[in-house]
Amino acid sequence: MIAERAGVQRHTLYAHFPDERSLLLACSELAMERNPLPDAEPWRAIADQHARLRTGLLAIYGWYERNAALAACVLRDAEFHALTKEIVAIRWGPHMAAYQEVLGAKLSAKQRALLRLALSFFTWRTLAPEGGLKRAAAVEAMVQAIDSAK
Repeated sequence: MIAERAGVQRHTLYAHFPDERSLLLACSELAMERNPLPDAEPWRAIADQHARLRTGLLAIYGWYERNAALAACVLRDAEFHALTKEIVAIRWGPHMAAYQEVLGAKLSAKQRALLRLALSFFTWRTLAPEGGLKRAAAVEAMVQAIDSAK
């Protein structure tokens, strides 16, 4: 179906992508190139912990809003499909680790656990589209939850 949609023969597709992994890597690289996850590095310069959390979560939740349909499908499939799980780890893992490091600086273990919850696509989806909160209100709810967990 991919070859048909691209207007090429199957052998052409297989010449470029000999297996499913190489195809998924190429597709995910293109998707991330077109709409990259936010970069955590600039947030390091924000001295105030609450402001850093708000800035980071606003950016991440904005990305989730723009990419909700694709992210929902990919993350759903990653729970049951080992190769998709591997690709998600390759493409999202470094970003999520950077978010944990930068946004989690000086947080207690309990607060870092709540930060992990706040960073989850599923948390955003529960708070915003399903819960009816605007992005800023969802972020504020998570910042308050993290702050109160001292």
